[in-house]
Amino acid sequence: MTTREHDHAPGAPGSAAPAGESYGAHAAPDGHGGHDHGGSGHAGHSHGVAPDADRRYLTAALVLIGAFIVVEVIVGILANSLALITDAGHMVTDAFAIGLALVAMRLAARPARGRWTYGFKRAEILSAQINGITFLVLAVWFTYEAVRRLISPPDVEGALVIVTAAVGIVINVIAAWLISRANRSSLNIEGAYQHILNDLWAFIATLISGIVVLSTGFARADAIASLIVAALMLKSGIALVRESWRIFLEAAPAGIEPDSVGSDLASVEGVTEIHDLHIWTITSGFPALSAHVLVEPGDDCHRVRDRLQERLRERYAITHTTLQVDHADPAVLAIGTTRGHCEDPHGAVHTP
Repeated sequence: MTTREHDHAPGAPGSAAPAGESYGAHAAPDGHGGHDHGGSGHAGHSHGVAPDADRRYLTAALVLIGAFIVVEVIVGILANSLALITDAGHMVTDAFAIGLALVAMRLAARPARGRWTYGFKRAEILSAQINGITFLVLAVWFTYEAVRRLISPPDVEGALVIVTAAVGIVINVIAAWLISRANRSSLNIEGAYQHILNDLWAFIATLISGIVVLSTGFARADAIASLIVAALMLKSGIALVRESWRIFLEAAPAGIEPDSVGSDLASVEGVTEIHDLHIWTITSGFPALSAHVLVEPGDDCHRVRDRLQERLRERYAITHTTLQVDHADPAVLAIGTTRGHCEDPHGAVHTP
């Protein structure tokens, strides 16, 4: 890898770059050469979980939910209610999500160093994925148990189910309020918040099943409520796993179409071509972009790059960018040979 000063930067050669910008030229491992600019206009933005996220609210919600889980499992066993035990299982995953979120927040706060060039920003995505997979496993198990009880329903203590479900509704309202007070930019924290809201519906279904059992003796209502809770868990699990896999597989952030972004960037004054365009997500709220940009001969590469970064920031809220900028002509001089800018460009090529 070679590094040299750009010889037609604004002002005198070798002049210092503005704060927060890097004007050094770096030959990329895939054969990109020339006077590229590894600019990174990401000053002032937050990556993933904000460092000032209030852990006290999450901890309070975790303690509240954990205490209620113990009570609900005991009552569920005494009342012989699968709906209550299923609700407790749902809340276990919520507690698990909050606990992982707290761990992930601490990991994400560690500075990047050594091999970990992004630090541990993706710790919260990993925990979200684990949480989602747990949801899916429990949903399958509870569905199996509910079907078994539909075939052969046991006796259920409706009164205990009603009281416990009513208390569960209150607990979930308080827990949802606590988590809503914390920083919800994290996929993990937002997921836990949504799950607790889903728990409200689950407890409402359980409450209704208890009333039905107590008033009519229809014991299968308990198993039906369990199926409703399992469906909510399945929905939440699929959403978490899908979103976390999108991030792990380096897919473009939801709502951003790379081809449209590439065409838009190619329309910026001075740009003749955009290729090797990559848009991905490091962690929640941390989109990143890199691209190879060719500009008109004689144009100011620094000025063109500033235009591109401004457009990415204003139109797409992408502030972490790495743009390799070269003149379109003449060809880049490599050691011992002359070649084009990229022997094997990745993805689509965008031109004005």
